[in-house]
Amino acid sequence: MIKMELLTTPYITRAELWLCITTLLYFLMNGAQIFETLVFVPKWVNSPPDNFKLLSDGTGVSLKIFWIVLHSLHEITFILAIVFCWKIDPVRNWLLILFAIHIAVRIWTLSFFAPNIIAFQKMAETPSFAQDLINRTSLWQTLNYVRVGIFIAVSIGLVPLCIRLFNLRH
Repeated sequence: MIKMELLTTPYITRAELWLCITTLLYFLMNGAQIFETLVFVPKWVNSPPDNFKLLSDGTGVSLKIFWIVLHSLHEITFILAIVFCWKIDPVRNWLLILFAIHIAVRIWTLSFFAPNIIAFQKMAETPSFAQDLINRTSLWQTLNYVRVGIFIAVSIGLVPLCIRLFNLRH
């Protein structure tokens, strides 16, 4: 239950601002993930290890810096949205659930996706035969669809929270 007497107009405004910023950044991140998943990933997965040179930092399209910056900014704004929505129980609680899902997928990214990309990049720099490479890249690509789908679901889950927050003023 929301105790409206505890919520001032400036408090609600800040909550709206940070929730909107994190939602917009999430959708921006989703757009980049969808583009990468549909355009870039199929190119390097198509003919391993020959196309792994597309992943190389020196000669390919390294997206490492882009993703580090975007995820960092987004996670800061997500935390700020939680902080500024803290007094609004239903919004806060759903934000905490969505953030937990987001963090779980980020941990999965750092423990599975990132190490495999690094391994694929090393194969491009020092060509060697890797066992079961077709299956490894295929698994990476398939699980990436799942990962991107979860990120999209989390961002869609933010939309009703924005609506609920905007409706507090009326």
